[in-house]
Amino acid sequence: MPDRRLPAREVLALVTDAGSFRDLPAPPAESPPDGPLGWRGYDASRARAAERTGERESAVCGTASVAGTPAVLIAFEFGFLGGSLGERTGDRLEAAYTYARAHRLPVVPLVATGGSRMQEGMLALTQLQRVARQSALTREAGLPQIAVLRDPTTGGGWATLGAGADVVLALSGAQVGFAGSRVRPPDADPAAYTAEAQVAAGSADAVVEPAEVRAVLGRWLRLLTRGTPVDGGPVVAADVPAALGAAGLPGTGWEAVRRARSPHRPRCRAYLDAYFTHRAGISGDRCGGTDTDGMLCGFGERDGRTVAYAAQTGAATRPAGYRTAARLIRLADRLGIPVLTLVDTPGAANDAEAERQGAGPAIAEVFGAVAAARVPVTALVIGEGGSGGALALAAPGNTWATPDSYFSVIAPELAAAILKRGPGEVEATAGQLRLRPQDLVELGVVRGIVTHEGHQKLPGGAARGGRPRP
Repeated sequence: MPDRRLPAREVLALVTDAGSFRDLPAPPAESPPDGPLGWRGYDASRARAAERTGERESAVCGTASVAGTPAVLIAFEFGFLGGSLGERTGDRLEAAYTYARAHRLPVVPLVATGGSRMQEGMLALTQLQRVARQSALTREAGLPQIAVLRDPTTGGGWATLGAGADVVLALSGAQVGFAGSRVRPPDADPAAYTAEAQVAAGSADAVVEPAEVRAVLGRWLRLLTRGTPVDGGPVVAADVPAALGAAGLPGTGWEAVRRARSPHRPRCRAYLDAYFTHRAGISGDRCGGTDTDGMLCGFGERDGRTVAYAAQTGAATRPAGYRTAARLIRLADRLGIPVLTLVDTPGAANDAEAERQGAGPAIAEVFGAVAAARVPVTALVIGEGGSGGALALAAPGNTWATPDSYFSVIAPELAAAILKRGPGEVEATAGQLRLRPQDLVELGVVRGIVTHEGHQKLPGGAARGGRPRP
């Protein structure tokens, strides 16, 4: 897709499989002369726009396949009154969403709009409520919505069709922001109103080069439409050990801590690369934050099955990371996709800025998302399991551990400090905390230990399968 403002049908031709696009019937509707406000010259403006673009409205709606996956697509025609939304646009969007639900198809808005149509006043603005309602109904129906933000994406189109989608892809260099270029403060930094800035702020998931849109969109559609039934079974922890580090179990609690903290043991990227054929990440908490250093979230494919993942990287997890994980788990739950979490953090970030960003509520979101999930959630502790910041991602009854991991109510150093013990007693304190993988199995905190042999090994040589206990 060239990096310029293409007409809607050219965008559709470049994104969809050749010859697959079919227009949806436009809902029959009539408008009073010069629209609902009687705006002088409005009919003439629409007629000129129709003659210039060949379209009767600012949105082209239809069905097509994208890299083999069928979908409903909504492409905005910016040449038609700036891609603005009016009453008739709302009619088309509502019909498109209704068709998607009736035929169980994902929805792909290809957004390029300047906002609501001022010639129709508040009646145009209220179309955003119609769009939001249709998006909510589609979400409740368990159908994915993947938005592609073109240039420009501003106003209500960004605040509904764009930012309200499950996954938001933005074309590199596109103007993206609630405020359009003519209504911003004169001293506003233009760099804040770009695709790149929205990804950095956690409001969009990825910047995509124009030439890659079809491939990226096709990959996302395949991943998000391959959900499994709620009773389709969990991820089996035995499938994960290809990235395992040291063999054998730690002899002492302090050895377990040292092994988990070793810079040489595998981190989450090694596990994700070993487990998935390919994967695509989401980014951002939709509240102004990202935590790409502390949490990786997304969807991947394994043996033709889509699995969602939320993986801690070994760093202290920040509030935005927890909120992104909660967003991921809720989305997977709606789409019927099982979840794999990788637990690896010394604990939640506890600096003053983390508190100001809502560390407690963010962790609570993850606890709540895991507890409410109807799809199977499987957790694997691959390194440090530091207190509640790690436990939030653990799956009750279906958490496993690797030999180079530990899980503890508190770090041994902090436990010793609270107990007013000296530095020389930290190692003994680690043993008292019973944080080794084999201790956790005996305590019933984890189900088993994933080994190089590819099964879950319990103390004494017993082994048990991968389904969670009731």
